[in-house]
Amino acid sequence: MTYVGWNWKAGGAAVSNSNGSITSSVSASTKAGFSIVGYTGTGANATVGHGLSSAPELIIVKRRDNGSGATSWKTGSSLLTSWTYRLKLNDTNDQNSESDVFNDTAPTNTVFSLGTDVMVNGSGGTFISYCFHSVPGYSKVGSYVGNGNADGTFVFTGFRPAWVMIKKITATGNWILIDAERSAFNLADDRLIPNSTSTEAESNGIDMLSNGFKTRSTDAQTSTSGATFIYLAFAEAPFKFANAR
Repeated sequence: MTYVGWNWKAGGAAVSNSNGSITSSVSASTKAGFSIVGYTGTGANATVGHGLSSAPELIIVKRRDNGSGATSWKTGSSLLTSWTYRLKLNDTNDQNSESDVFNDTAPTNTVFSLGTDVMVNGSGGTFISYCFHSVPGYSKVGSYVGNGNADGTFVFTGFRPAWVMIKKITATGNWILIDAERSAFNLADDRLIPNSTSTEAESNGIDMLSNGFKTRSTDAQTSTSGATFIYLAFAEAPFKFANAR
């Protein structure tokens, strides 16, 4: 069997954060725009400190105990229509309106908001969340519109990507994950599907470029004409200037 793993370094041992109405335990790297946040739900509208210096653009929340909704990974982003909407990392659904997840409230520089949904804030439940915001030259939370063409949309990130995860938000579709470790050369098309148990396959290819990526497939998962996609990307060489591969 062959395996792949990806690791994000946050801020070391978690520290207590009382910026929100719920006290959280946070490991955060403000330079990397990434934090890991643990908290216990209250079942009431709440805020949670995330430990970053800017508002998160992408938040993934998972219930850790065996309570109701423990199977879902609720995901919010500033790239969705609003914070009334959410995705699930574990399914193919498009963005759905569900105001009791992030309480229809955008995150701030210090906290993100929770509604009463048991999957993110069930009373007495234990939760973990992963918060990301873009960092120039290192990471990008962004969006693009597909053109349905094998000579696909160019997406500017400002760096050569090493890791890209894509999700169509205006219709159903898989989450697509491509990285430079498994696809060492263009066309990068060794894709995995985070919402599925399927094995690696060659499809939904992209070119990893010096300043972004370009879709190279007519497949609906990454290139439906007129559809909106969001993505999370990280740099292969996290510097302001990078060479082509």
